[in-house]
Amino acid sequence: MQLDFNQLRELIAALEGTDISEFTLKNDDLELTIRKESGVVSAAAPMMTLPQPVPAAESPTADTPVTPSSPTPPPSAAAKWVEIVSPMVGTFYRAPAPDEPPFVDVGDRISSQQTVCIIEAMKLMNEVESEVTGEVIEILVENGEPVEYNQPLMRVLPA
Repeated sequence: MQLDFNQLRELIAALEGTDISEFTLKNDDLELTIRKESGVVSAAAPMMTLPQPVPAAESPTADTPVTPSSPTPPPSAAAKWVEIVSPMVGTFYRAPAPDEPPFVDVGDRISSQQTVCIIEAMKLMNEVESEVTGEVIEILVENGEPVEYNQPLMRVLPA
C-alpha cells in the first residue's frame, strides 16, 4: 500500500474533526497509528518494511521507544556536545551504499555542511548535513534502523 504525504495530511485533517481518539491502519508493508491527545492530532511514524514484510509478532510499533546504542557521555562532556538530529521519519544509513565506507565514524573531524548520513524516506535518499564543525563523539543509531523526526543521530564536540 502506498500512502503519500498529501493522503496522510488529508487523513489527519479528517480525523481532527471527529471524536475518534486513535486510528490504526495496517497491512503487509505499512503500519500507521494516529492518536489524538488533548484535542491535538499527532501521527506516529509509519513503519515500512522494505523489501520484505516483518511478521506482526516481531514488528516494532510506534509505542516502542528507540534506545541509544551507546552510553550517554559523562555530565561534564554532555554540556559541550551538539546533537545532529533527524530532519524526518525514515531509515538511517551511515554510508551512501552498502559496499562503501561510512560518511563519518566516531573520532572523525567534520565541518559544517558536511554530509554525515542518509535518511531514506518514501524511497528517497535524503542527505543529512552537519550544522557544526567539530569531532564526532557518538553515533546513537545503528545502520538501517528506523528513526523518528527530531531523533538524535549523532553527538558532536564543537571545535
